[in-house]
Amino acid sequence: MFLQRFYDDQLAQASYLLGCAATGESLVIDPSRDVAQYVETAKREGLRVTHVTETHIHADFVSGARELAAATGAQLLLSAEGGEEWQYAYAQADGATLLRDGDVIRVGNVRIEVMHTPGHTPEHLCFVVTDTAAADRPMGVFTGDFVFVGAVGRPDLLERAVQQSGTMEKGARQLFASLRRFAAALPDWVQLWPGHGAGSACGKSLGAVPSTTLGYEKLFNRGLAETDEEAFVADVLAGQPEPPMYFAEMKRMNREGPRVMGALPRPPRRADAELADVLRAGAPVVDARPAPEYARRHVPGTLSVPLGKSFTTWAGSVLPYDADFYLVAPEGADEARMAQAARDLAMIGLDRAAGWFPASALDAAIGAQGSAGQIPDVQPDELEAVLAGGAELVDVRNSSEFTAGHLAGATNLPLGRLAERLDELPRDRPLVVHCQSGARAGVAIGLLASRGFTDLRHLAGDYSGWAQSGRPVEKGEPVPV
Repeated sequence: MFLQRFYDDQLAQASYLLGCAATGESLVIDPSRDVAQYVETAKREGLRVTHVTETHIHADFVSGARELAAATGAQLLLSAEGGEEWQYAYAQADGATLLRDGDVIRVGNVRIEVMHTPGHTPEHLCFVVTDTAAADRPMGVFTGDFVFVGAVGRPDLLERAVQQSGTMEKGARQLFASLRRFAAALPDWVQLWPGHGAGSACGKSLGAVPSTTLGYEKLFNRGLAETDEEAFVADVLAGQPEPPMYFAEMKRMNREGPRVMGALPRPPRRADAELADVLRAGAPVVDARPAPEYARRHVPGTLSVPLGKSFTTWAGSVLPYDADFYLVAPEGADEARMAQAARDLAMIGLDRAAGWFPASALDAAIGAQGSAGQIPDVQPDELEAVLAGGAELVDVRNSSEFTAGHLAGATNLPLGRLAERLDELPRDRPLVVHCQSGARAGVAIGLLASRGFTDLRHLAGDYSGWAQSGRPVEKGEPVPV
């Protein structure tokens, strides 16, 4: 048996290639849209991609299952569990084999048993693996978003991200029952291969270790260790990270069937002089330079999304899905780096990158507009006077962070939902924006500026600097605006 894990740092997402050397067959579990990596690895190992599946309808990235099946002719395997509302709309047209609890998939000598594990989503499946050439008992389980290292999948996404009212508590109770069944049905030695690692918004406090065992998680994972259903429901629903705004679009896209791209986008470099024309035409432009550089000097109307670990998450919170967009590169970024940036955005369905500009293009565009945009800082010892003068203090951290501690008088509008809540902010008063350490605040200010807010300022030091200075903070849930 051959097994390889693929990990996307931008998405904190894991996918897997499982193969049988004896027959050359292989199965890919939870692929991303970057399908060439699976095909190339399979070929290098003397395998063919013959089967493709996924654990559930994903909310945090575009599934590559349809793309990979189209590229290789592999059999597409999709869940038939969860009821009519959670069926794949494209399954019949694509000739998919539908999977139910207890079904068995055979990839050469490898036996994969399907286990329905609802809770994170109604249709969620796990795949229990037995290498029959060497053993008659299971070796491990692909757990998707059901069990992670140190955590379990969140059952609130359908309600909080997709506005499926009334699903949060129901999902939590389904998850509790699924975990009890899972823990009782399998031996402690089985390895668990989860679909996400630390940094994913599909759960809280996920571990960074790539795999674990059921026995270890029974001891140290609160979701598996908790035997009281009411206590479990309260704990699993508390403190979950704010879901990014693009999660709802991912759910829709993955259920209906993602567009088959054929190849990853490689946007061309554009001439410097074109940037002003692009902005005049109203196209979204993402300035991917570091936040401090954007704050010092930028082209008015551009969005700020620094090219770093959270690039895709933040871009998914501010970029539209129905328009071509452009990128402004950081200093020193070459064509390969910008192709990688476009690839990362395509992983969450933002595949309409029409071109990129070097940082040198900013001078001509600023000249065409007459002046550069700047984000002034408000020093902590100035804040009281600024607020007394009528400014609004806006905290764009997650609601759980806000509840744990916040500045007096702050309005909490998490970055992941800011674009849909802009009407809750005044346009006739200054806005002083902050987050934990400054990165999200810069993205939020860029979004606000692009939507017509004119008097925008940044709280120097943000919340972390304020708290470390010993200044007073308050605790408690956000008050509705």
